[in-house]
Amino acid sequence: MTTENPTGSKSRTGRVFYGWWVAVAGAMNMVVSSGPTFQAASTLFRAIEDEFGWSRAVITGVASFGRFGGALLGPLEGWLTDRFGTGKMVVAGFAIGGAGLIFYSRLHGPYQYYAAYFIISLGFSIGGFVPSMAAVNAWMPHRRAIAMAIVIGGSSLGGVLVPAIVWGINNHGWRDTTFVIGLITLAAGPPIAYVAGKRAPEYSDLMAQVSKTKTDDVKPLAQHDFTAKQALRTRAFWSISISHTLTNLSVGALSAHIFFQLTDENAVNLSDGSAALIMLIMTVAIFGFQMIGGFLGDRISKRTILPIFILLQGLALIVLAQADNYWLAVGFALMWGIGFGVRTPMLHAMRGDYFGRRHFGVILGMSAFPMGLGMMATPVIVGKVYDDTGSYVTSLHTLAAFCAIAALTILFATKPSTPNQRC
Repeated sequence: MTTENPTGSKSRTGRVFYGWWVAVAGAMNMVVSSGPTFQAASTLFRAIEDEFGWSRAVITGVASFGRFGGALLGPLEGWLTDRFGTGKMVVAGFAIGGAGLIFYSRLHGPYQYYAAYFIISLGFSIGGFVPSMAAVNAWMPHRRAIAMAIVIGGSSLGGVLVPAIVWGINNHGWRDTTFVIGLITLAAGPPIAYVAGKRAPEYSDLMAQVSKTKTDDVKPLAQHDFTAKQALRTRAFWSISISHTLTNLSVGALSAHIFFQLTDENAVNLSDGSAALIMLIMTVAIFGFQMIGGFLGDRISKRTILPIFILLQGLALIVLAQADNYWLAVGFALMWGIGFGVRTPMLHAMRGDYFGRRHFGVILGMSAFPMGLGMMATPVIVGKVYDDTGSYVTSLHTLAAFCAIAALTILFATKPSTPNQRC
């Protein structure tokens, strides 16, 4: 059967509710927009170091500089997504990101290096995470955690590309490799936008569509939409934002430095191939446990179990700091996959559960602002500490402590009263 959505286009439901296709499209978005430049960022940084010989602070600082645009524009991106829709944001963002990757493949100095990474980051920020999550939040209020886990899992699946990217760099050079990734990005934008860009119906119409499918037959849920101003007045908004920022400090650091830690002689001292395999193990573990986290998040209290997995993420960092052989590195990869994997979709789904659908983009964008600033700072700080001490141990222990703090702050994220009750 088919149903009309508010844009006039027909969305086929039948046995599969259309929202699941939106989630899959969001996952494909994340594979392209975050895989090569986030999951595989440290492999590209190693290639840059080998060619130019710049310091770790300069090389990894580009991740900080590049994320500045995403942090600064986070609230604006959310507002634009709510105003113009996911489709237009994806097309524009992927065009900018693809052009940035092609520019990156032709750089010859640090100024070009920073400018190219800024363009890449800006494009993928505009067309990547925020519009994908806003779309799935609108389409899947009844299965929010697992649907968001599918989208976020796309970022993890992007890590599967790491061995291929390492192979491409070793056999064809980092310039040709990033040029091809740029072309793939330009080609991927329009089809992803076509699927994910369809506007979700109003809530009552949406739940009527859900009830007609054989896989999503659920009772209507109470749905309350907070405005951005109303969300900012709640303790839950700040508790979730602070906790998410503290846990993501280590995510930003690892995206820039993990390949160095795994291959440095004074650390784990693995070969490039073995390090890529560890990153693949970590990726598979993250993806699997993100799906588990989504399943659990739709069935039990997220706030109750989140501290456990946030602490496990911090413990994984301590294991990495002490790792000096392959098997300890495997242990880190598995622990990180469990902790980071489970907690990620739950934190995002809490926002949708608490604040609704209508203004989710701008609310997520406001939450992403402190997250982006934190992830902007940690790569360059960790790089500077390494340049001064020759070790990542102190930085990893500090980042683990931030996770311990986050395990406490998330406990304050109780569900706020509805907007009408607050007036």
